[in-house]
Amino acid sequence: METKFEKTGPTTGRLDFTIDQETVKKGLDKTFKKVQKTLNVPGFRKGRVPRRIFNQMYGEAALYEDTLNDLLPDAYSKAISEVDVEPVAQPNIDIKSVEKNQDWELIAELTLKPDVELGQYKELDVTKQDRTVTEEEVTENIEKRRQDMAELVLKEDAAEEGDTVVIDYEGFKGDEPFEGGKDENHSLELGSNSFIPGFEEQLIGSKAGEEKEVNLTFPEDYQAEDLAGEEVTFKVTVHEVKSKELPELDDEFVKDLDEDVETVDELKEKVRKELEENKNSAANDAKDDEAIKKAVENAKIEEIPAEMAHEEVHRQMEMFLNNLKQQGISADMYYQMTGSTEADLHKQFEGEAEFNVRTNLVLETIVEEEKLEATEEDREKEISDLAGQYNMDVEQVKNVLSPQLLNRDISLKKAIDLITSTANETLESKNDSDSE
Repeated sequence: METKFEKTGPTTGRLDFTIDQETVKKGLDKTFKKVQKTLNVPGFRKGRVPRRIFNQMYGEAALYEDTLNDLLPDAYSKAISEVDVEPVAQPNIDIKSVEKNQDWELIAELTLKPDVELGQYKELDVTKQDRTVTEEEVTENIEKRRQDMAELVLKEDAAEEGDTVVIDYEGFKGDEPFEGGKDENHSLELGSNSFIPGFEEQLIGSKAGEEKEVNLTFPEDYQAEDLAGEEVTFKVTVHEVKSKELPELDDEFVKDLDEDVETVDELKEKVRKELEENKNSAANDAKDDEAIKKAVENAKIEEIPAEMAHEEVHRQMEMFLNNLKQQGISADMYYQMTGSTEADLHKQFEGEAEFNVRTNLVLETIVEEEKLEATEEDREKEISDLAGQYNMDVEQVKNVLSPQLLNRDISLKKAIDLITSTANETLESKNDSDSE
């Protein structure tokens, strides 16, 4: 096999390669045997037509297309391995020459993995993250828990913001009721912003037994196109008005709230620790994200092939839809529930696709630069973690997981850890500098 590679652009190249005569001859023989079984030629039994008769009737060139299709995958793969390049998409292959008793000559137009020139990726300076928990945050958290434990009590006075009203309603556009605009005995907390803007505000001041008309305009971006921007009227009957009755913040309340605490002070301390853990976790995530982003921005990548970005979009879509499937929601159900389409979901992931590709390229290059490899201990731990995450046996995970993919994922995680573990929180946040 003769091969010649020439780079034609930052992420494109031309590969000239051949399929030798001997391989072509064997391929033609194999193709003829397949074709021979189906031939019906007068004077010969089916499947027994001699090769010379076939060549006289149809010409040997009639076998070329099927033979080339059969030989091409292996020939292309061998040619790629000889020139040591990394295509990232299916090639466009043209025939240069397919002559009798000669090597077949082919040209492959390649889309290549772009070159990456790493910048600084270790010891990066990142923004200091706020990890402090204030007394106000503790109080707000406990107050929310009190709100969640509140009882709804009937009241005769007019409804106020924060009260819950039990209503029947029906919506009309002009004189005609519209689909989806009717419900009975619906509990609505005023101020929750769970209804169309303007609806809840107009029920403040209403009393049990009262009938009201609520006039409003649907938002321009409302998902039901026939209602977007339209003026409508809701006929509302208020059956009940209820107010929240909050429990007293005392030792008896906290015992009911959390079996692990017995006093208000113990609850405050537990809440503080929980908030600190959450804040630390969020701060670490923010620090890591900033460090990775900087490492990617510091690298030079001349061009991202559109094919790589397109593949990344579809990978993200597949992961998203698989997660929904595990929750019992099919793709069709999701599109119906959200009023969206596959094209809308594709567009949703387009914005992040190029950055994700750049990130993967930088991480892969760091793996090569630092010679990061997965150890047997790494593999066993990763398999055990995956088994726990997906509630599977370890052997099941081993059977479905590609060793190559496992090693790649582990080495990429090591590259991420190298970036994030060496990052230093030295930069003041904009909020800090603004307040000084």
